[in-house]
Amino acid sequence: MRSTWLILALIVLGVALHKGVIEIPRHWSPWAPLHVDDPITPITSLKLRRLENDRDGCLAALESVPDDTLRYSPLADYTPVENCPLENVVRLEASGVAFNQSFVASCPLALAWVMFERHALQPSAETILGTRVRQVDHVGSFACRNVYGRESGRRSEHATAEALDVTGFRLANGERITLLEDWGNNGPAGAFLRDIRDDACDFFGNTLGPDYNAAHADHFHFGMRGFRLCR
Repeated sequence: MRSTWLILALIVLGVALHKGVIEIPRHWSPWAPLHVDDPITPITSLKLRRLENDRDGCLAALESVPDDTLRYSPLADYTPVENCPLENVVRLEASGVAFNQSFVASCPLALAWVMFERHALQPSAETILGTRVRQVDHVGSFACRNVYGRESGRRSEHATAEALDVTGFRLANGERITLLEDWGNNGPAGAFLRDIRDDACDFFGNTLGPDYNAAHADHFHFGMRGFRLCR
């Protein structure tokens, strides 16, 4: 009897949604387009994943940035290095922050970065450090190689421009924070780095840093593969 009532309730709910009697907020609707400033929900990761093979949808989401701080160029699919073709990629030149150099990224990676920056990075900097991040220093996104540069094994996320390695942050007040020098810091700089590492899990498939292994002692690896791996 209980299962019958449940089925009837689901049918009624489905009809109500279809007829528009009940409207799901955009940030909770799996079918609604992704907007960068929508509140973050468990559905956000699902939407980001769906854009991997949806160039138009991903670019439309980037265009939802409400100000003129985002500078990027969509790129045609190309193969910069043999055996490492790049698809659905953009060149990100600046967002709300400057970069030490522009970089090529899969469109979902660029979108995840912009959302992470707006929802987590800058709010954390303002709360913990009392200032904003002015520039992000990184050591690249694309490298045609296997994981850890091994001769055999699976391809790195960098081989498809699906990961960005960030080494530090330059603040609006002139200070600089680096993973190598400040990760173990018990003061605000260390707290800031640990806070954004935890928050990054809402946007990237994997976030790897100094707690993961020695190879990541000096940088955060923000990658799109996996689901909420944060170390």
